[in-house]
Amino acid sequence: MATTLAPAPIATEQPRPPRGLLPVVLTATFVTSLDFFVVNVAIPSLQSQLHAGPAGVQWVVAGFGLALAAALVPAGRLGDRFGRRRVFALGLLLFTLASAACGLAPSTGTLVAGRVVQGLAAALMGPQVLAILRDSYTGPAQARAFGRYALSMGVGAVLGQLIGGLLIRADLLGLGWRSCFLINVPVGLVTLALVKRCVPESRAPGRTGLDLPGSALVTSALTALVLPLIQGPSQGWPLWTWLCLAGSAVLFTLFALHQSRIAAHPVLDPRLLREPGFTVGVLAQLAFNLGQASFFLVLAIYLQQGRGLDALGSGLLFVSIGGGYLLTSLSAHRVAARLGRHAVALGTVGMAAGLGVLALTAQLVGTSGSAWCLAPGMFLDGLGMGLVIGPLTGGVLGAVRPQLVGSAAGVVATTPQIGNALGVALLGNLFYGALQHGYTHAFGLSMLVLAGLELAVAALSRLLPRN
Repeated sequence: MATTLAPAPIATEQPRPPRGLLPVVLTATFVTSLDFFVVNVAIPSLQSQLHAGPAGVQWVVAGFGLALAAALVPAGRLGDRFGRRRVFALGLLLFTLASAACGLAPSTGTLVAGRVVQGLAAALMGPQVLAILRDSYTGPAQARAFGRYALSMGVGAVLGQLIGGLLIRADLLGLGWRSCFLINVPVGLVTLALVKRCVPESRAPGRTGLDLPGSALVTSALTALVLPLIQGPSQGWPLWTWLCLAGSAVLFTLFALHQSRIAAHPVLDPRLLREPGFTVGVLAQLAFNLGQASFFLVLAIYLQQGRGLDALGSGLLFVSIGGGYLLTSLSAHRVAARLGRHAVALGTVGMAAGLGVLALTAQLVGTSGSAWCLAPGMFLDGLGMGLVIGPLTGGVLGAVRPQLVGSAAGVVATTPQIGNALGVALLGNLFYGALQHGYTHAFGLSMLVLAGLELAVAALSRLLPRN
């Protein structure tokens, strides 16, 4: 704190955030993260009950991710224009209603439609949460807030399979798989009732307009990119997937040209590219998330199909990752304050070590030893993961000016979705291509590739700003 020799005007301090702010926005973050992963456990049951074919099952998974990725960047600008609390509350309301529609769905088509609306609703909430945390906290408090944000996302992802397995095993009121969606309804209603009291309203400084042509271009480009990445591997990459990928390149080029020529209120403000550390931070995020959803997918397949565990058994084993993640994510802001960008490198090197241990353990025990032999490697991977997500997210957003936060939050929230889709496509092809030599070989090879990817992120982190 600075001192002066003469009387000085009283400084205007930032208002203290409402006490319930973090619980409210992070509950919504946790539920949306959980919902992305929990559906994997419910698929066998809903496929049997709704008589869903392969294409229907794929769209139950793909509809959420596709809608989420396509709408995140425009959603960030909506918060800038109409108010972040207002758009957050709208997203939470739509997510709650869509969850009820999914849980009561009489057919596969209704369920897919509900999942698409869930994805759009999650897109409305995601950038607002990041921008609200960025505007409501400063200094160490901001670092702690982003650490809690990372914790809620990670716990939802890591424990999604366990929570889904427990809900299906409990069979509450005979609902079976439907409880995985209906559980969101009471949680959403309670959280929605607290939004006005606990979440402050904020907008971008100055008058913020909406770039409708730019929003349409970026949404179309992301749809053309993510759709074939999700559907291509399961369909053998037919011609339409390659046409979509080529079309996405054209649309992204048109979007970039449009953004460079529009003077006011672009969807993706070109000034972001001149912010120190933003571009390299987003690239680091993309590289990191190439290995996240793909890791959970390959691990779940290996445990259930390769090792014969049921959904609950594999979910219990996932607690090993959650335990490690919980330990480090709670203190990640302190580690980042001391080590700066080296915290990200430390975390990714730890993840690479855990993935290497998993590959070695799988080769040593084969399919005859206990699956719990994998727990040490999973725990080590979780330890490293907890050191990366919060510091990396907070570092990217913390470096941009207030008037750019909405646009930056949309990009930061979109990047993991693109990375997840691309990683699942690439690693999924590698894993299934190696299955001819057995599950153990395919799993070990996948873990080594992911370990190499984490080391690449560690190298890339050296280009981030020092603090």
